[in-house]
Amino acid sequence: MKFEPHEYQSYCINYIETHPISVLLLDMGLGKTVITLTAIRHLIFDTHEISKVLVVAPLRVARDTWPQEIGKWDHLKNLTFSVVVGDQKTRIAAANKQAMVYIINRENIKWLVDYCHSQQKWNFDFDMIVLDELSSFKNYRSQRFKYMKLIQPYAKRIVGLTGTPTSNGLMDLWAEIGILDQGQRLGRYIGRYREKYFIPLKEDPVRHIVYSYAIRPGAEEEIYSLISDITISMRAKDYLKMPECVSTTCEVQMDFDEWEMYETLKDELVLSLRDTSINASNAAALSGKLLQMANGAAYDSEGDIVEFHDRKLEALEDLLESANGQNVMIAYWFRHDKDRIIKHLTKIGYKPREIRTSVDISDWNEGKIQVALIHPASAGHGLNLQQGGHILIWFGLTWSLELYQQTNARLWRQGQENVVTICHIVCSNTIDEDVMDALAGKNATQERLISAVKARLR
Repeated sequence: MKFEPHEYQSYCINYIETHPISVLLLDMGLGKTVITLTAIRHLIFDTHEISKVLVVAPLRVARDTWPQEIGKWDHLKNLTFSVVVGDQKTRIAAANKQAMVYIINRENIKWLVDYCHSQQKWNFDFDMIVLDELSSFKNYRSQRFKYMKLIQPYAKRIVGLTGTPTSNGLMDLWAEIGILDQGQRLGRYIGRYREKYFIPLKEDPVRHIVYSYAIRPGAEEEIYSLISDITISMRAKDYLKMPECVSTTCEVQMDFDEWEMYETLKDELVLSLRDTSINASNAAALSGKLLQMANGAAYDSEGDIVEFHDRKLEALEDLLESANGQNVMIAYWFRHDKDRIIKHLTKIGYKPREIRTSVDISDWNEGKIQVALIHPASAGHGLNLQQGGHILIWFGLTWSLELYQQTNARLWRQGQENVVTICHIVCSNTIDEDVMDALAGKNATQERLISAVKARLR
């Protein structure tokens, strides 16, 4: 695919190329990965300033997103890469592979440093480092922070990518900026940073413990000024020509066994399991069952839920992390999708809440709900939800163009002050792709999807 960058993307590419240290605060869907890869390509092939790059990202982003982006765009075809994830044997082989870009998950930074030590490669020979989701380095006590701080001086260039770097307040910035510039801008010690810019808000004077801090008057502007020479934000509408609404796709894939079960149901209209079975009596029923399986679970012949995979739940978790504390709305289609989403997100610390009542709507618009769930059929005409957030994630797709557009319009409407990001989690090589094609073709009727399903039958 040919890459034709928007004006803001060209600006970001040039910014990375002209700044040895750069922090890009990019909203979801604005193309931070292709922006960074394009800059890397220029620096390798055009200016010859670098030759070996280390990309550090969340596991699934490292494993899937970065390789997919390299393979997606025509101008990146010459970029060789190696994904350093998996068991130790796999990581060692990947680390020793000849490549230009090495992509590793952040949990393995310590392993990589130790491995370089053991191989007497402490020169580290990475001349550029990219930290995807810079906010994951906000804990200066973590291993990933300490080991990244050790290797950062060996790189000539470093890039930090994130959506919102201060989800827990400006205190986070000390570690996030410090991991890039070794404390040049905000100081080398967290204690002095606190004393200079913050006031104790809640403390135990007897035990000398401070539980929370408040920013000093004028300190916020001073902090922003100190980091302004290395930082740009893509949310300032008066600064960049931003698209009013950005639509993105997050692809997931089933493994071989899951794919075989999906194909069996598609071809034979029945899937026999150990204790139950899943049946599709006709093409319309089959389209529903296949959509369920693409989402990760389906109702069996008795109406009970059979779970197949967590691919979309894992992708949802990554997307929420990249939103970095911003309020997010999740659209679901099947009831078991909602139940599984709530269970999974609750387990990892979120408090998802379904938008159903006027109180829910009010709380969402007042910013009191970080993760909201909504069913397209309940989105309704004229329901105003644009005050509470600007990110919508489609966990499960609908064949109804009307419901799809109306749900998007809950956030993408007059009065919305931010660029709206609509992300679709799509299971590759499944009926999800037919739904996306139908929606894109403005012809999302049930008959269209039934025809698509029939065309897949052997």
